[in-house]
Amino acid sequence: MKSIHNIPSCDSCSLRSVTIFKNLSPEEHEMLNSDITHDFFKKGSIIYHEGSRITGCYCVSKGIVKIYKTGIDGKEQIITFAKKGNIIGFRSVLTGELACTTAKVIEDASLCFIPGYSLIKLVKQNGNFSMDLMQLACKELGQSNAYITDIAQKTVRERLAEILLQLKDNFGLDEDNFLLITLTREELANIVGTATESIIRLLSEFKNDNLIELHGRKIKLININAIKKMANIY
Repeated sequence: MKSIHNIPSCDSCSLRSVTIFKNLSPEEHEMLNSDITHDFFKKGSIIYHEGSRITGCYCVSKGIVKIYKTGIDGKEQIITFAKKGNIIGFRSVLTGELACTTAKVIEDASLCFIPGYSLIKLVKQNGNFSMDLMQLACKELGQSNAYITDIAQKTVRERLAEILLQLKDNFGLDEDNFLLITLTREELANIVGTATESIIRLLSEFKNDNLIELHGRKIKLININAIKKMANIY
């Protein structure tokens, strides 16, 4: 379920300087502000479903959204997480295809909806914006290629270690070295690409090896260098 909240426009939003919209002209920002709508989504809300026709993309102003595909057996495969400053759904808008993933809120989120016609107009008239968007798409493709390689060549233990490091890099740690994102064991399994039981067992082994501490769903990284070695990252 979503509800309308008072969310600042792009002109006053701090995201303006850190997203792909940083190269827009003042006139283009004004046009964008007049076209976008601002929505608040509670945890558990579905923003769009895989296979649906979406009419625009979203920029995350606050919160965390997980992007995933659903297998034949209904099992989720998490592709990535979107956080403050990230844009989602833009590739389906550019290609005119149905959404290839589902976007679900895992931490209450404020999102800006950008109509497809506005995105296409900016792509056609602003070369710098087009290049930024293309580089973003290429970056996401590179991440997907790296994930495919990991699935083929790394063990589940190595993949879990690598995912913990990626979560650290993407969301950071608090002052006590806890990851600033809280996931269920099932969600971790859906990122790594294995059974939930395997993740539960491996987390227990990581804890016994003094690599991490577990406090409910919260994970504290104790020995980051050892985790890097475990993940075969040097």
